[in-house]
Amino acid sequence: MAPLEDPSPPPEQTVRWVLEAVGPGGRLASVRPLLGGSWHANHAIDVLDRKGRLHQLVLRRWARSGWELADPDFTAAREARILELLVETLIPAPKLLAADPAGTDCDVPALLLTRIPGHPPGRPRDMDSFLQQLASALPLIHSVGGRAQAVVPGYRRYHEPEGLALPAWLPPSRVWERAFDVVRSPAPSGPSCFIHRDYHSGNTLWSHGLMTGVVDWTQASWGPPSVDLGHMRWNLAAEHGADVADRFLDVYRRQTTGVFHHDPYWDVVTLVDLLADVNPNSPLPKADVLRLERYLAAILGDRPQV
Repeated sequence: MAPLEDPSPPPEQTVRWVLEAVGPGGRLASVRPLLGGSWHANHAIDVLDRKGRLHQLVLRRWARSGWELADPDFTAAREARILELLVETLIPAPKLLAADPAGTDCDVPALLLTRIPGHPPGRPRDMDSFLQQLASALPLIHSVGGRAQAVVPGYRRYHEPEGLALPAWLPPSRVWERAFDVVRSPAPSGPSCFIHRDYHSGNTLWSHGLMTGVVDWTQASWGPPSVDLGHMRWNLAAEHGADVADRFLDVYRRQTTGVFHHDPYWDVVTLVDLLADVNPNSPLPKADVLRLERYLAAILGDRPQV
């Protein structure tokens, strides 16, 4: 996956599309890249309409070369449908203002969204509050119902289990071998619901210690709620350590007693999905691998041998 850490400015035709979406007589006030993503080219765009009102927007473009071959399911049309669905909920998600899913008017497929105040969290000052807020968003997400099941694609793993093998760049160990054995075993039965599918702190926005939004809904699916927990947990483990990942799960369980049983199978699946996506020419740093291996060892200690 080629990263888009410094996306080039949107071309003139795409800027015209943005201005037309706001309304006739508008003018561009500013454009700046939103860094940190690898799937999309995101820009913060400020537009003054003809009455002088400021519209703070996000232009989201499918500009990564080859995305339609590597990730053909995760389209602009898919995210547009998801965002339209979320309007009916209390989830703090961006609102969709305009969509060009085929790239007919823009240079590439694109969405124009409202801009939620805030920024990615960085390293939180109050870890307990941070984890509580991350956990409290999940029941809202998982409770999306109504027509969601008919609109939202079913969950699928990024990689078929039978095709998975230990990457050559990963130092071999019994822990990693067991992990790959686990993900080749049948998935446990359990409930399905609406899931974000890529839920981690980097896809949340914060202001003055409060979570203001959840973004990046391209992969939202109908599937096991444990997928969202597992995805968040390995991200927390990689960034903050396995103990923080465990604290997150404890907080979630206290907030949602009896809602469903989290199966650690999904902790392993979401982590192995990460490994299978890593570019072998740019492997994970050794420190990250060690943190993730310790996290994985604790998870597998609670599972029977496969």
